[in-house]
Amino acid sequence: MTKILDGRELSLYIKERQARQVRNLKARNIFPKLLIIRDSDNPVITKYVNLKRRYGEDVGIEVVDKKIDKVNDTASLEKAKKTILEANADQTVSGIIVQLPLVEKNLTDDVVNLIDPKKDVDGLNQTTSPANRKFESATATAINWLMAGNGIELNQKKVALVGYGRLVGQPLARIMGKSGVAFEIFRHDSDLSLLKNYDVIITATGVPRLIKSAMVKPGAVVIDAGTASEDGVLVGDVDESVRKRDDLSAITPKIGGVGPMTVTVLFDDVIVAAEK
Repeated sequence: MTKILDGRELSLYIKERQARQVRNLKARNIFPKLLIIRDSDNPVITKYVNLKRRYGEDVGIEVVDKKIDKVNDTASLEKAKKTILEANADQTVSGIIVQLPLVEKNLTDDVVNLIDPKKDVDGLNQTTSPANRKFESATATAINWLMAGNGIELNQKKVALVGYGRLVGQPLARIMGKSGVAFEIFRHDSDLSLLKNYDVIITATGVPRLIKSAMVKPGAVVIDAGTASEDGVLVGDVDESVRKRDDLSAITPKIGGVGPMTVTVLFDDVIVAAEK
């Protein structure tokens, strides 16, 4: 029987611990605050901003949602930079994230690379050297926590990482590399029929229903961290035909897998940033 990797259940357990930590911080007059900067009302963005606001309320962390002008020209880029630099200097702000994607994705580096490493709780500043990096990608770390919390061991397993983007693929590769886990990188246009040779498939391409049942062997672990929007509906990388199978070792659900754990990791980082 296929095990469902429920991120919500694990998240609730960690959330209780975080709420206690926040209460202890406030008793010491330390008030954690997360600033979310975004430049659109894309349904995916709105969904995740709202999730973070509710989570912040649950654990006692203030979440500020700051909508800025669409970052699509020099003038708007300068405004975005000014917002981040001001937040870097604001002692009341513990953590800063830019809710991606921006309207113009090619301007992403220009914006997120300005975030102070001490407040970069999403781990997206690419100019930060490994030695000075305070936080790793929240989503990549969430995948790691989800596997560890469910007893999924990667050593001696053939691991496929589908997608090599800045949000998930690249940082997850760093995390696994540091742990000595061997893995192969596939892109959305690779020969994905080869995935049937792998024990663990972790996918984060944002290409809806990319991973088909024929690509997944019996007994495999499948983790879907891909997110796309189709007519306002969130869609993952994994086709539903895969989730209907009962011969897999484990798989994330359509909703409630990596997403809840990503938010949990993010707020763990905010707590750490506030303490420091």
